[in-house]
Amino acid sequence: MTKDVPDNLVRRTAFPESVSRAVATPLQPSVVYASPDPDTLDAQYEGSEFGYTYSREGHPNASVLAAKIDALEGCEGGFITSTGMSAVTATLLGLLQQGDHVIGGNQLYGRSLRMMTSELPRFGISHTLADPTDAAAIEKAITAQTKMILVEVVSNPTLRVADMNGIAQVAKAHGLILVVDNTFTTPRGYQPFAHGADVVIHSITKLLAGHSDAMLGYVAARDPAHRAAIEGTIITLGLSGSPYDCWMAERGLMSFHLRYDRAEENAAALADHIAGLKGVKRVLYPGRPDHPDHNRAGALLGPRFGNMVSFEVEGTRAAANALTRAMPNMAFAPTLGDIGTTVSHAASSSHRGLTPQARAALGMSEGFFRVSVGVEDIELLKTEFSKGFEAL
Repeated sequence: MTKDVPDNLVRRTAFPESVSRAVATPLQPSVVYASPDPDTLDAQYEGSEFGYTYSREGHPNASVLAAKIDALEGCEGGFITSTGMSAVTATLLGLLQQGDHVIGGNQLYGRSLRMMTSELPRFGISHTLADPTDAAAIEKAITAQTKMILVEVVSNPTLRVADMNGIAQVAKAHGLILVVDNTFTTPRGYQPFAHGADVVIHSITKLLAGHSDAMLGYVAARDPAHRAAIEGTIITLGLSGSPYDCWMAERGLMSFHLRYDRAEENAAALADHIAGLKGVKRVLYPGRPDHPDHNRAGALLGPRFGNMVSFEVEGTRAAANALTRAMPNMAFAPTLGDIGTTVSHAASSSHRGLTPQARAALGMSEGFFRVSVGVEDIELLKTEFSKGFEAL
C-alpha cells in the first residue's frame, strides 16, 4: 500500500532559482520566516543580520512599499501600518505618555479629533485644539506639559491651509515634536521633512494607493529614538499592514504621479465650474483667488493646489439628498483619493460625531460637501455637477 501523502508535500518549497527575475513584485503572504538556527535568529533580532521573522514585525511587501514612500518624502526608515488611523495611533501612543499635552489643529480629520478628545484622555494625555492657520494661536496653546503638535497641511474638509512655516518655527523654539499628516497634500505637493517636521503620516489608502482597494497607513520619523518608539508601538499593538494590501498599494503607487497631476488639473477646472452654478453659496479650492488662504497656499505649495474641492449650498438635509441623488455617476462615499471622483458630506460622515453647533463653528453646514476629484474627462464631471445643482 502506498502512502496517502508523500512526506515532501507537507514541507514548504522555496521558489526555483532562476537567472531571470520577476518584473512584478512578488506577493509574499507568509506569516512567519524560518531561520537556520537560534544564533541567526538572535542576530536578526539584535540587528547584526537582516532577515524577516514574523510578519507583524515586518515583511518584504511592506519593505518595498515603505522604501518607495520614503523616496517620495525624502526620508528613510518609514513604517507601514494597517490604516491611516493606526499610523496616527502609533505616533501618539508611541511618543506621548501620561501627563503629556498635545496640541492639534482644530480641523483635523474627524477620527483624529476623536482620538485626541476621547481616547487620549483615558491614558492621562491632555490636548488643546487650535487654529493651524494661525501660528500664534498654536503657540498660545503651549503649556509646560506640551510635547507635540499635530497638524494637517490642508484641513479636512474645509481646505484651510496651515501656517506650516510659522508652526515649524514655534515647534523648534519650544523643543516640541512636530507631526504632519500629509495625506491631502501628498509628497508631490509638499514635503514636511524639508520644512521642519519631525514625523510624517499618510493614509496610503487615499491618493498614494488610489483605487479604494487597499487600506494602509505610513509613518516616518526623523529622530532614531522616535522611530524606535513608534516601531515598538506598531509591533506591540499589532498595527502592521498585510502583505496583500502592501502589494496592491505598491501597484497603485506606480501611477500616483500621473493620477495626481490629472486629478489636480480637473479639480481646478471643476472648482471654477461649480462657482458659476446657480445655488452655490461658496466654493473652496486653494488655487482660487477667493480662497481665504490662497496667498499662503501659493507660497507653501507653489502650483500644487491638490485634487480636493469643497463647496456649500443653501438648504437642509433635503437639499443635500437631492443633490447627491441627481449625480448617480459620482460615487457618494466617505473617502478620498480614488482614481474616480467621490463626493462626501461632512455632517453624515467624517464629522457626524460633532454637534450641529460644533460643525457650524468649523464652517460645515448640512449643505457642505467635499469632492475628491478623479481623472475622468472634465466635461463629464461638469455635466454631472450641473445635474446635481439643477436638482436643487
